[in-house]
Amino acid sequence: MKVEGKVAWITGASSGIGAALAAELFDRGATVILSARSAAKLEEIKVRFGEKAPGRCIVLPCDVTSRSSVQEALDQVKQLAGRVDILINNAGVSQRSYALNTSLEVDRELFEVNFFGAVTVTKGIAPGMVSQGSGHIVVISSMAGKYGFRMRSAYSASKHALQGYFETLRAELYQDNIQVTIVCPGRIKTDISVHSLMGDGQTYGKMDKGQAQGVPVEKCARIIVRGIEHNRKEIFIGKRELLLLIIKRVCPQLYYRIVSHASPT
Repeated sequence: MKVEGKVAWITGASSGIGAALAAELFDRGATVILSARSAAKLEEIKVRFGEKAPGRCIVLPCDVTSRSSVQEALDQVKQLAGRVDILINNAGVSQRSYALNTSLEVDRELFEVNFFGAVTVTKGIAPGMVSQGSGHIVVISSMAGKYGFRMRSAYSASKHALQGYFETLRAELYQDNIQVTIVCPGRIKTDISVHSLMGDGQTYGKMDKGQAQGVPVEKCARIIVRGIEHNRKEIFIGKRELLLLIIKRVCPQLYYRIVSHASPT
């Protein structure tokens, strides 16, 4: 699917991968609908885009953990854009706490944002895609959705859940000409660690060394958009952490030793 002329709705679009995807899609000729909880940050992005092509950027504040907020956004999408060709479920929050030190409330919050938020938005958009006979659903998972990693228990679990749900959705919507792409980034140079939750629900507030040395977010966005255009089923982005997938498959015992001693930051 060429993205030029398409309508793309991006959740979690105020920063990081979401903001980079908005810029990449906009530059390639798509109309972008930007959603996040912070309307002010979204408006800043719109100002940067507005000079290039007025009308091709729509700001739509939305909290994916609130069903009423999602429903309001869905109504506005239909009114303002009429359709969605590409849905990118990017809203998410990470974790920096050990499992036994993490409250159940934080575990639930991670699932509400990372898993149920994506499912809620997708269930609101997918029927319209089926009716129009085409569409592309993208979910930003993580390498942590492929294997567990220290201080990421509920985060990893929520990403594993995304993997199972959207693989199933892909199979169910195949006959309806709906594409589903699962993106598994490793360490990308964003502020995801800064905004991560600790066990008591407080914000971590630090940039991890590994995150700071990660793949540039603009490069990540280019890889994802190329994958969308080529209807890729899965997209893996990262550096050395990608080797863990191979090691886990061919030499599990070595994998278990590595993840038991690897730095979680």
